[in-house]
Amino acid sequence: MSGGVDSSVAAYLMQQQGYAVEAMFMQNWHDTTGTLHGDCPWKDDLTVAKLVAKQLNIPFHFIDLSADYRKKVVDYMFSEYEKGRTPNPDVLCNREIKFDVFLKACEDLGADYVATGHYCRKDTVEVNGQPVHRLLAGSDPNKDQSYFLCQLSQKQLGKALFPIGHWLKPEVRKMAKQLNLPTADKKDSQGICFVGKVDLPVFLQQQLKAKKGDIVELPKDFTVSFNGRGDDKLTEFAKPYLFSPADGKVVGQHNGAHFFTVGQRRGLGVGGHVESLFVVGTDVESNIVYVGEGHEHAALNRPALFIRREELHWVRPDLAMNNGEERAYLVRIRYRQPLQKARLYGREEGMYVVFAEPQRGITPGQFAAWYDGEELVGSGVING
Repeated sequence: MSGGVDSSVAAYLMQQQGYAVEAMFMQNWHDTTGTLHGDCPWKDDLTVAKLVAKQLNIPFHFIDLSADYRKKVVDYMFSEYEKGRTPNPDVLCNREIKFDVFLKACEDLGADYVATGHYCRKDTVEVNGQPVHRLLAGSDPNKDQSYFLCQLSQKQLGKALFPIGHWLKPEVRKMAKQLNLPTADKKDSQGICFVGKVDLPVFLQQQLKAKKGDIVELPKDFTVSFNGRGDDKLTEFAKPYLFSPADGKVVGQHNGAHFFTVGQRRGLGVGGHVESLFVVGTDVESNIVYVGEGHEHAALNRPALFIRREELHWVRPDLAMNNGEERAYLVRIRYRQPLQKARLYGREEGMYVVFAEPQRGITPGQFAAWYDGEELVGSGVING
């Protein structure tokens, strides 16, 4: 129970279904460095969670998982940014904390399942005589959170319950008001899972040093060409674009290329353009940030991406693709992005994802997730 409206209503619904429900609040972060004032005040969340548990007349537990969170999520974040990749801590938090360390702590108290306020659904089918859990999109298209659970295993899904997955957000708010829950009008949390909304460069400077470098703008008529055939063409399509300072002109300075991510438009501090400037690439070795003007800049839009074999994950292992196999799926590369038509190619080195239309801001370190209709089938870390 997080102290938010979704987990509050989820607890009530589990009660109504006849489950013996207990609430557990987890604290995962202490340090406020870089946290914007007023965001994610965990002490207030704890107080509200206790009030909800008292109103629902259920036992309340508190657990501090900050050491595990720092090791499994935050240290990973720092490591990825240092390499010039952009991680997704929310996906990692669900895989490594909520449905791992937290789940085990709940089981130690005798729990059979962990119910959360995620907007997604689960059902179970039989495949070759064995139960297989399916992760399905939430019924509310504006709140579907299945993407954040794209790294869960069959074992983790087997222990998970999503009581509000069939509900729309306004319905959840209405139920909370009818029950007079203290979370009824509470705003949704934003920012990094359990850290809150942060000034990212300040937050990252806990471990990554600021370092002045050039911002190089690529011209509007910059073009990208592809060569090769067959698998060579796949490799060419999926490679991150490589730029050099000679491709453009210096238009500003930054405080560290590792603080920027592909597709970013805020924080550049460069004016004098008709359209917004977007980060189209970073070079952490040379400490250069490359930018282009406008959404349609050729360097911002790419036709494909690659996922290394060791970073592939199948929520449905029974559907894993073999080397040489190809399939059509719907794919998203960020939360709330509309699903995009794509073709997946299984190769010995990993998976190539080729989109029907070029995608804006394909970002190394983020997760690509693929769906068969409303079912999330698998995911992987974008390498290029």
